[in-house]
Amino acid sequence: MRARFRGSFISPTLLIFFLVIHVEPARTELSNVLSLQGELKGLFPSYDCPQCIDRKEQGRMSAARPDEKNIDIIVTYTDANGAIRTRSINSKDLSTSWVWRYPSDEDGDQKKSSKEVEGKSQTPDKFEVNIEHSNINENQYGFVIEHKKASELHPIKLKRQRLRNERKERRTAELIQQDKAIEDQIQDAAIQRAKELDTTRKGKYNIWRKEYENPNSDSTLKLMRDQIIMARAYATIAKAKNEDALYDSLIQHSRVNQLAIGEATSDAELLPSALDRAKDMGHVLAAAKDQLYDCITLARKLRVMLQSAETGLSLLKKRSAFLIQLAAKTVPRPLHCLPLLLTTDYFLHGYEERGFPNKEKLEDPSLYHYAIFSDNVLATSVVVNSTTLHAKEPEKHVFHIVTDKLNFLAMKMWFLVNPPAGATIHVENVDDFTWLNSSYCPVLRQLESARMIEYYFKAHQSNSLTTGTDNLKYRNPKYLSMLNHLRFYLPEVYPKLEKILFLDDDIVVQKDLTPLWSVDLQGMVNGAVETCKESFHRFDKYLNFSNPKISENFDPNACGWAFGMNIFDLKEWRRRNITGIYHHWQEMNEDRTLWKLGTLPPGLITFYNLTYPLDRSWHVLGLGYDPALNKTAIENGAVVHYNGNYKPWLDLAIAKYKSYWSRYVMFNNSYLQLCNISE
Repeated sequence: MRARFRGSFISPTLLIFFLVIHVEPARTELSNVLSLQGELKGLFPSYDCPQCIDRKEQGRMSAARPDEKNIDIIVTYTDANGAIRTRSINSKDLSTSWVWRYPSDEDGDQKKSSKEVEGKSQTPDKFEVNIEHSNINENQYGFVIEHKKASELHPIKLKRQRLRNERKERRTAELIQQDKAIEDQIQDAAIQRAKELDTTRKGKYNIWRKEYENPNSDSTLKLMRDQIIMARAYATIAKAKNEDALYDSLIQHSRVNQLAIGEATSDAELLPSALDRAKDMGHVLAAAKDQLYDCITLARKLRVMLQSAETGLSLLKKRSAFLIQLAAKTVPRPLHCLPLLLTTDYFLHGYEERGFPNKEKLEDPSLYHYAIFSDNVLATSVVVNSTTLHAKEPEKHVFHIVTDKLNFLAMKMWFLVNPPAGATIHVENVDDFTWLNSSYCPVLRQLESARMIEYYFKAHQSNSLTTGTDNLKYRNPKYLSMLNHLRFYLPEVYPKLEKILFLDDDIVVQKDLTPLWSVDLQGMVNGAVETCKESFHRFDKYLNFSNPKISENFDPNACGWAFGMNIFDLKEWRRRNITGIYHHWQEMNEDRTLWKLGTLPPGLITFYNLTYPLDRSWHVLGLGYDPALNKTAIENGAVVHYNGNYKPWLDLAIAKYKSYWSRYVMFNNSYLQLCNISE
């Protein structure tokens, strides 16, 4: 008896296979065969002749079926290598999704499950499955095993399948919609950026540096510099090999090329004969290469030259830092001349008896009061002039200037001769503040200590080339001056005032500052512009957080702020005893382990959680050290600050920033002309 097996059977090479099932009769005794035929007579009736089979099959209602639950099946198949393999399985190992189908079911167009077999049947001992690739005609005893169709699945499974398909379609539609929304958003952002892009042609594309105007603008210059390097390398090798003539030629051409280059930064600045010098050097280098070239030797020599250049560069950096610090600390001759002339004229012309007008305004809390602590007459004059010129009501502005004994008469003389239009001026000498003494002020007591004197003035004190530039900058004389620390005593200096705007002498005012007195500080004492951007200028930059006194009381990521333009609420200052807080931390830092010298670190500590952040446009910093500031931000700033070493009155000043300061200098003043102070 034969049957065909249809469905998906897990095999490496076959998708469809057929089952040929037959009952194996006993091969030994004839009686057994007869007995088996008798047993199967009811299940598989025999006929007189083959021609009668079809006629009697027409009248048969149904055929008996074997027990489908325990049938041994031998599977013959071809593996991936083409070899014939056999495998034995049992029908009970098949999943429930497989059913038996008989020829009678196909003829009657009816399908019955294995549970609907009519009558009892004997289970054949074994079935043999032969997998074939060709179609086999089924005989009357054949049957087919096939996988259930979708229509035969349980309704719950069909519903789940339908729901899964619906979810997939819905999710696909959502993803498509999201992609379209994101794409539209990106396009809108790109269009907006394109609209905001300033494509106006300004001059000769001045947003680019000079060297980008022509990519090959310094090709000859670079060639000549490279030739000098190679000539020095070959000259050393030539000297080692006693090639004196070649050595002299290389050294001579190197000197000639160096003179031809001079201080040129592009090809346009080279002498007309520079190209000829480069060609001559090329011929000499070609001859040197033919005689001396050895890859290993030349590479070793270039490596030595590189290390030597790096060592020299490091030394030059240290020397440069030392000279910059020295230049920043040194008073230029014109600035030294100005107070001398003013002091001399103060006595010569009898200004001792003269005073400043409008003294009644000095303690009027309804006016706008400024505090400027400086020993620089020229810088202070720029601060006052720029502020007054931009004030809408200059008669309501009062400038309280405090200087030292050396410059007191010069400062007073300047503003007596050159009073600002409408504004009130008051000049004081810090040495006249008798209450500011070492018994009250910790920093003054520390400055007078033997340890501090040794730090600053001891003859054997190491210089910057051995200790580095970080320590050098803290030896600036300004840290020894009480003018630098007087900002922590504003309520004592001005006991009748309620609010005051503190200004450094290296700032320039470009807008009316009157609105600052109307800013609600929300209970804070200090109004200042914050300086932290990303990880820069936070507390850990200024304070020693390895010390538990600092780490336990302050957040290292707290944002720093700028001294130089600060609005102080003196009423709140007195209520919170801010000066007492400053004294406490200053005494704890007597050994300088909490922070280095200066006023910003103790200011950050003193006004911790007591500083109200002002809008950045009020105070633009960096003109004294950063040459890459945004020009628009500078021009829109109410106050620009030359913090850093490159002060605008020094030759070190950044040239493109100097005009913001020099426009408020009265260069036609006779004192400035006598001291040769010019643009």
